Order: sequence, then structure tokens, then C-alpha cells
Amino acid sequence: MSKIEIACFNPESAIIAFKNGADRIELCDGLSEGGTTPDFETVKELRAEINIPIFVMIRPRGGDFTYSDPEFEQMKTDLTYLKSLGVDGFVFGILDVNDEVNFVQNKTLVELANPLPCTFHRAFDRAQDLENSLEKVIGCGFKTILTSGQKPNVSEGKENLKKLVELAGRRIEILMGGGLRSTNIAEIREFTKAGYFHSSAITDGGAFASADEVVALKNS
Repeated sequence: MSKIEIACFNPESAIIAFKNGADRIELCDGLSEGGTTPDFETVKELRAEINIPIFVMIRPRGGDFTYSDPEFEQMKTDLTYLKSLGVDGFVFGILDVNDEVNFVQNKTLVELANPLPCTFHRAFDRAQDLENSLEKVIGCGFKTILTSGQKPNVSEGKENLKKLVELAGRRIEILMGGGLRSTNIAEIREFTKAGYFHSSAITDGGAFASADEVVALKNS
């Protein structure tokens, strides 16, 4: 049985994930943009209904992962407020203009989130140099990296994912995500030896997590 985080782009998906055995929820908005900061009222309402960990996305817009000074200030403001709502962690990732991990800005947000843990999201898959990026993310203080191994999906990236798990050791969790489904999770787990997996559990091209898929992911 695997540990499963479900990416939820609306409150309905979060409730489905919670009721069907998810270990953690990544809560965001903006499905078509790959995830943005969710509405604060949604976070408040879900926190009252859900007693598994909720990690909240901090991302002011879709597109690239290099942010202007005003956007970075917005990220700090949003994180500070969401922290007051009793969430369990945060998900974000900032690159510089050269597509390298922005050490200063990421570390600033990690320290602002303290003592709550932070996940560096799939901006990692756009970053230059797998090993160097891993070390930078660890140095910033993140507890987890969400990645497909710097490839379009986990199946194509499984060699890099295996390498990341080996390089990371116990220093940081490598969270497998990107095209992960109940149909391939067993193969990816066996090949990479990873322990935590991430999926939207959306199986019909719609907007909501599938209860059956959450159960299948958990039990695969």
C-alpha cells in the first residue's frame, strides 16, 4: 500500500480524496494552469471538514516559475495568511531567469512557513542540472520535491526518479508525480523504490478526482 497525495483543484475533489483514503491533499486552483493559489474561503471551509494534512499551493499565476518583485511579495503575503488558517504545509517553487533554483527567494518562503514543511513543486522539472538542483532545494530547507524526473511524465522519467531517490537518501522525500495513475504506480514504485506518490486522480478528462481511482492508487 502506497502513501498517496491527491492534487485537488476544487473542494469537491478534496472531499472525495479525503473520504477515499488519501494520505494528504495538495490544494490548489487553476487546473488549466497546472495549479495556482486557492481561494482563502475554500481553504477555511475544507480545513473544518478534513482532518488529513492539507498542503496549499503558493503560486500567483500560471506560466513560468520566475516571478516579479510584486508577485513574490504576493506569495509571501498569501503564505502568511494561509498559515494562520491551520494548513499543514505549502507547495511552491521559484526559478531564476536562467531556469535555476532561486535559492534566496525559495529559502525566504521556507523560513516564513517554518515550522510547517514545504514541497518544491514541478518547477523542479524545468530546472537546469538534476543533481545541482536537488542540492539547492535541500539547501533551501524543503522537505519534499514533487517531480516527474525532469521528463513529461513519471514513466518517461523513471530513470531520473530512481537516481533522485538514491541521491536524496533520507535528506528529502522524492514525491513521484506527473502522469501517475493506478495503472502504472506499481511499476514506478518497484523501479524507483519511492514511498510517496502524487496524482490528481482525474480519469475522465474532467475537473474532479475519481473516488475509484483514489482507492485504486492507495491499494495498488
